[in-house]
Amino acid sequence: MLTITQALVDQIVAHARKDHPDEACGVVAGPAGSDRPERFIPMLNAAMSPTFYEFDSGDLLKLYREMDDRDEEPVVIYHSHTATEAYPSRTDISYANEPGAHYVLVSTADTDGLGDFQFRSFRIVEGEVTEEEVRVVEMY
Repeated sequence: MLTITQALVDQIVAHARKDHPDEACGVVAGPAGSDRPERFIPMLNAAMSPTFYEFDSGDLLKLYREMDDRDEEPVVIYHSHTATEAYPSRTDISYANEPGAHYVLVSTADTDGLGDFQFRSFRIVEGEVTEEEVRVVEMY
């Protein structure tokens, strides 16, 4: 289960809406070993594409060095889908190389009639996708 604050959910959704129609992407870092997302880090989609995302390799290297210096790890890796449901594509699955991370997808397309966005979380380990419950809290 992903436990995340309402403030972080709001920041992720706002980033997805701001970058629409391109996919948005980013990381929420947290203390190493805590499984607690704390620090919101929006990233640039280097692909600048409405159909896939790609972290800039230089930005990603800088981020991992910064997280290492702060004794953090990527707790949430998020991106948006602009025209399809919030479910990992084959490309998303192939990019998933952090087995301990929660992969959050936000869809800015109303694909289910339940509202103007979907917010879902998945674990992706060795190509296997498992959806998990999302518990939104006011604070930890």
